[in-house]
Amino acid sequence: MTQVSVVNLWKEFEGQVVIERVNLEVAPHSFISIVGPSGCGKSTFLRMLLSQEAPTRGAIRIDGKSLPAEPTEQRGVVFQRYSVFPHLTVLENVAFGLEVAASRLLGRLFGARRRAAFEGCRGILEEVGLDAARDKYPAQLSGGMQQRLAIAQALIKKPKVLLLDEPFGALDPGIRNDIHQLMLRLFDETGMTVFMVTHDLREAFKLGTRLIAFDRYRTRPEERELYGATVTFDIPLDRATAGERRQAMDEIAPRVSASADL
Repeated sequence: MTQVSVVNLWKEFEGQVVIERVNLEVAPHSFISIVGPSGCGKSTFLRMLLSQEAPTRGAIRIDGKSLPAEPTEQRGVVFQRYSVFPHLTVLENVAFGLEVAASRLLGRLFGARRRAAFEGCRGILEEVGLDAARDKYPAQLSGGMQQRLAIAQALIKKPKVLLLDEPFGALDPGIRNDIHQLMLRLFDETGMTVFMVTHDLREAFKLGTRLIAFDRYRTRPEERELYGATVTFDIPLDRATAGERRQAMDEIAPRVSASADL
């Protein structure tokens, strides 16, 4: 299980402060829901967790060690737009990460090694309900099935931290509920730590063990470049009563529905 520490984190783009003074201690096996108005730096924060962006100041540490400068296998990611390869079958999509890791020069395995890698992918395909579709191509799958495939791709390397950036927003409500149940089951089974950015408050409260809200304290036009967003709410959902959850949702909802331009 993995602990994540965020220490005095700042991010600026061309002199404009996007995120400031973020300090978090995230316990192992936490599901962190991240909400906030549009443009308040939620996805920027997720990209820093992935090492797609570097902090301007401060640090992010996993189990006491600073993040590498590049994305690594210990952090998986699922985006809203399905990050699948259209020319590969479901099984080939999931095995791709294993093949690249084992054969960095060619990016492909052959013979017995390839068969072994493919067999190793069958378990995760069964977990996400796609084993029967393993020989199909992404274009032959529904949106919900493609998102299951993206989750399988992210989990095949057994990451310590899973990053979800609006992963279920494009799904129909019924399919989204099925994916929610899948995500909760995988979270319980794997013991990983999850960070999920979402605009859906109900989704944030349903899936998260802890809710983090980003927002700006200073919103006047002359303040926007000088001051960024920071953590304005930090709620331990796994210990909150139903009444406390309703109160928190009522308090956060007007802020999350607002729009902040960057």
